Amino acid sequence: MYDERLSAPLSLWLLPVAAGLTSALILLPYGLTASLVAMVLASALSSVALGSYGSPRIRVVQGVLLAGEARLPLEVLGQALPLDRKEALAWRTWKSDPRAFMLLRSYIHTALRVEVTDPADPTPYLYLSTRHPQRLAEVIEAGRASQREGQGQGAQGASARDGEQPEPRSDRPVG
Repeated sequence: MYDERLSAPLSLWLLPVAAGLTSALILLPYGLTASLVAMVLASALSSVALGSYGSPRIRVVQGVLLAGEARLPLEVLGQALPLDRKEALAWRTWKSDPRAFMLLRSYIHTALRVEVTDPADPTPYLYLSTRHPQRLAEVIEAGRASQREGQGQGAQGASARDGEQPEPRSDRPVG
């Protein structure tokens, strides 16, 4: 239904290059080999770090919201509020609640705030950095609506069968 990777922008990928060049310059007095090894190692390590930082995904699949480490069924989610750049800044600073789950990426300036309605969960809301907050909100609401419809049909089917006698069940194989 929805899948977004919060990958780092191309401009941030200049950092591993800068780290490699800086390391090479620092170790240049120890020889060209040490300088090249330092450049390769620093570039590789910082690339891995940047890649893992930019690897979280936000997904909505089969009635479940997966956001980074969080996994919540759509039925425990409340209102989804898309946040523009200004509101997103407010919700990640002075409006934020320390109990909230925040999947925050500083290079993504828009977000979605989703209420958590589960009374057993102390998390009041999810703050999700996303490049497509309106689309994600629509997908969450559509998923919640389809679950409500499915539960309503299941309840109607059960009440229609209440007056009927259940068929005898046998654990023996038929035939």
